[in-house]
This record gives sequence, structure tokens and C-alpha cells, in this order.
Amino acid sequence: MPVAASGPTASAVSGQGAGPLLRAWRERQRLSQLELALRADSSARHISFVETGRSRPSEEMVLRLAEQLQVPVRERNSLLLAAGYAPRFPETPLDDPALDALREGLERLIRCYEPYPALVVDAGYTVVAANRGIAMLLEGVPEELMAPAPNAMRLTLHPEGLAPRIRNLREWRGHLLAQMEREIALHRSDRLRALYEEVAAYPVPEEPDGAEPGEPVPYFALPLCIEHAGRTLSFVSSISTFNTPMDVTVAELAVETFLPADPATAKYLHTLAG
Repeated sequence: MPVAASGPTASAVSGQGAGPLLRAWRERQRLSQLELALRADSSARHISFVETGRSRPSEEMVLRLAEQLQVPVRERNSLLLAAGYAPRFPETPLDDPALDALREGLERLIRCYEPYPALVVDAGYTVVAANRGIAMLLEGVPEELMAPAPNAMRLTLHPEGLAPRIRNLREWRGHLLAQMEREIALHRSDRLRALYEEVAAYPVPEEPDGAEPGEPVPYFALPLCIEHAGRTLSFVSSISTFNTPMDVTVAELAVETFLPADPATAKYLHTLAG
């Protein structure tokens, strides 16, 4: 099912200044002008003047409002441009030597997480780094899904990927699609929307006739239950991003780690690691 774009876009208010963009972000956060003014150390009158174009905000004020409105870094550049200022945040390619230390640190981080699975993805869920725990889960996945740039959503939900091995596919699929919907609403990425429409259209196996739900398992978060070598492994995942990023590329990186959800999974992974 297609997801409609939502939220403010720079193109939608081209030539109208930053005011309409800021108003749209404020309404998205369900804040009144007074609430935003208090958070940004301003006045409701000034916020009103900025939103209606009667007052041009300073560069500092644009950035302060963007911070309080939790505007993504990429969109902060759009706000600055709309207000007549130069973009503040660069978008450095991940393979640029300037990011060597960051990239090496991320790779070291996910290696230290072994034998548990961990990976790093960009804003479009392209896998930019993965450890041996992820490689173990991907054993047997067709090469065409792995190259040239594997996509985490495609690998997980494709009928020739991990989907047939996921024992709670409907629940996990629902979780992933909802996650993508939130990202689309926030970033309004055509690339991400196209990926969503692709993976949402993948077939989902029918439940067996007469199937009855099993006993509820007392997990503390929705687990990923996945088969490996005849065993069902259970994981809960967490996603980490960088605090106060100053680069668009860095802001859009995410580290996803999978923690064993039960003692049997932890024991099995440590046994495999030797």
C-alpha cells in the first residue's frame, strides 16, 4: 500500500521563506506558538511574525527553532536555504577519508558485539557494515539479494530472503513497515517511499488452516524469532543514532543490535563462536 508524503517540504513553499516550513514543523509537533517560544527563548509574537513572513529570523533563530522542533539535519539545511542562509551541515560521503575514524569505530563497535548480530544502515536501510552474527543469519540467502549494496528491509522481507525463516513474520513485518512509515513521515524521502512500496507488496504466507495461536511468550519486547540450522532463535533489537550530529550522512546512520531474548539463544550463539 502506498504511503502518502506528509509534513513540510521545501519545494512546497518555494519562494515563501522559512515561515511556512517552520509553521508546518511546529504543527507536526503539536506545539502552540507560545510553547515553542518558551522552549526557544523567544516570544509568541516573534514566532507569529516569523511564520507569517513579517519578520525574517536570524540564522541562529532558525537553528534554535529547528532544534526545538526536532527537525532532521537534512531538513535544517532546507530551512536555512528558505530563510536566505547557506546550508550549515555538509553531506560527506561515507567513504570519504574524513570519515575514516568514524567508519572504523563503527566497525569495531559491531565486531565487539559478536557473537550477537549487529549492523549499520543508512537512511535508505542500505547495509554499510555488518558483523559475523548478521552473516550467520544470512547464510543461504541468494547472492542477488546481497549485492551490490544489500538492503536490510529487502533482505528481511523478501520471499527469497529471511522471510521464510522468520517464525513470527506477520508481527515482525508489521513492526518494520510501521517503522518505515514513521521515517517517511519525518524525512519524506522518495527513495524510502519506493522501498516501502516494494517490500510491502511482497507476498505474506497464509496462516495454516485451523492454526491456533500458541501460548504467549513472556518477552519484554517484540522478538524476532528466526530459524537457523533447525533451531528457533529469538532476539530483541535496539537502534542507536548519533547525538548532535553535524553532518547529514552521520545523522542518517543507525546501528541496530540484536540481543538474545532467551538463554537458549545466547548459549547457542556462544557455542557457535567457539
